[in-house]
Amino acid sequence: MEGNRIGIIGGSGLYDIDGMEDVKNVDVDTPFGKPSDSFITGNLEGKEVVFLPRHGKGHKLTPSELNFRANIYGMKKLGVGSIIAVSAVGSLKEEIKPLDMVVIDQFIDRTKDRINTFFGNGIVAHSTFGDPICGNLASVVYDSAKKVTGHAHKGGTYVCMEGPLFSTRAESQLYRQWGGSVIGMTNLQEAKLAREAEICYSTLAMATDYDCWHEEEEEVTVDMIIANLMKNVDNAKKIVKQAIQSIDAKRDCPCMNALQGAIITHKEAIPEDVKKNLDLIIKKYV
Repeated sequence: MEGNRIGIIGGSGLYDIDGMEDVKNVDVDTPFGKPSDSFITGNLEGKEVVFLPRHGKGHKLTPSELNFRANIYGMKKLGVGSIIAVSAVGSLKEEIKPLDMVVIDQFIDRTKDRINTFFGNGIVAHSTFGDPICGNLASVVYDSAKKVTGHAHKGGTYVCMEGPLFSTRAESQLYRQWGGSVIGMTNLQEAKLAREAEICYSTLAMATDYDCWHEEEEEVTVDMIIANLMKNVDNAKKIVKQAIQSIDAKRDCPCMNALQGAIITHKEAIPEDVKKNLDLIIKKYV
């Protein structure tokens, strides 16, 4: 069932999905090393799903340590066509209150040396990324969030920072001036790699705090974030279950042909080992 499964990437606080049936733990080998953990496959709401705890079971990996390529490649290898990525974030806007949900539609990259492409080493591709989130999938996620909670926001810009430390006050104010809506540490690389893998991708961002820009709020602490995380996780699980019911296995969006015309390298110039490693990604075009 290639491309029919629904992927769920769980961020901080979301390490499992309740209600899955026929559950299996699947270890996936990739040309890019080990994913964050074993993938969990099963059925949820009548659909085949693949779940991955982004930071590993027990939250063992920092944002900078994540093997994003292996995680997305593994999803592709397991037949995933759509990914809902759940992520804890700080709010950069007054109207996005802690415990609100945001279905973002843009990114700003403030990471440093992370690998965010499958290409290189003898093959070059330039995919469009002006609209980095799948609009169709995002609409489903937002509609589901509205049904579950009245505190959902449609659209917004996710500032992806390196971490693991939180922002300085100066940085937080700067991101607000740039038009940032929320700030997190993980989703940009996933979105870029999902686009290259021709997988639909949408982020469900769970606001835990006001970052450190909000002068009337106490300074962000891990205890504060964890407390709000636990409150948010239950709603996130409900939203994911609701969204899964509405996701159509027959995709009709630009994501499914994102590499068409993007590979610049002549076929005969691509090294054989690179072609083999990327066969899952490029076989439609090379």
